[in-house]
Amino acid sequence: MPPYARSDALSGTATIVTGAARGIGRGIAEALIERGGQVLLVDIDESVTKVADEIGGRALVTDIRTDDAPARIIDAAVAAFGRLDALVNNAIALGVGAFHEQDDDAFDLAFDTGPRATFRLMRAAFPHLVAAGGGSVVNFGSSAGTEGEPGFATYGGAKEAIRGLSKTAALEWAPLGIRVNVISPFANSDGMKAWAVADPETYGAAVAKVPMRRIGDVRDDIGAMVAFLIGAESTYLTGQTIRVDGGRSGMR
Repeated sequence: MPPYARSDALSGTATIVTGAARGIGRGIAEALIERGGQVLLVDIDESVTKVADEIGGRALVTDIRTDDAPARIIDAAVAAFGRLDALVNNAIALGVGAFHEQDDDAFDLAFDTGPRATFRLMRAAFPHLVAAGGGSVVNFGSSAGTEGEPGFATYGGAKEAIRGLSKTAALEWAPLGIRVNVISPFANSDGMKAWAVADPETYGAAVAKVPMRRIGDVRDDIGAMVAFLIGAESTYLTGQTIRVDGGRSGMR
């Protein structure tokens, strides 16, 4: 655990994390549990059950694209923990390829697993966050959307749609004590690893632009920021896109 992390910082909180079987999602779940939080790890990959057992969380295997997924996920969290304080929408399917080579199926996959699933889960979580007296939603953007990145048209478009949804929800839900923020990470995620394989030259150039000269850690950097956004120290922070990227995007 990072030296600045308090083991009781999230004590009593209940959080859902999607796409939690590996990468950033697993890192987030680990960070929250280390700080005393209760976490439901959600993923289509059955290995999420083993991950949850390893780190001390609960697991639900489901496809977030199905009609009944939002209700199943929210109900599972409330049944397990008795409440819901936070929702972390991390899951999305990554498509890589030239713009003119990506077909309608690639577009649908990115948008169904990204903004559509995010929208539906936020809507389903809303009454429970209200009942808890407020809470936090953390969604995920990407520099592929905010800045553009060759080969990531559908993914970047889906990420910007998530930011649009987040900004509106932040404005509407703020009076109810529900905060909505977006993290745009630069970390050693599965997506980054796929990028390194698909286009090592562009990937290498992107890494070289990081002033801190390292790739972010999925638990100690990204997970720690999610923990901050869920915790009591960030109750006046909403509607923001926070670039956790070692300074790569600068002050833009």
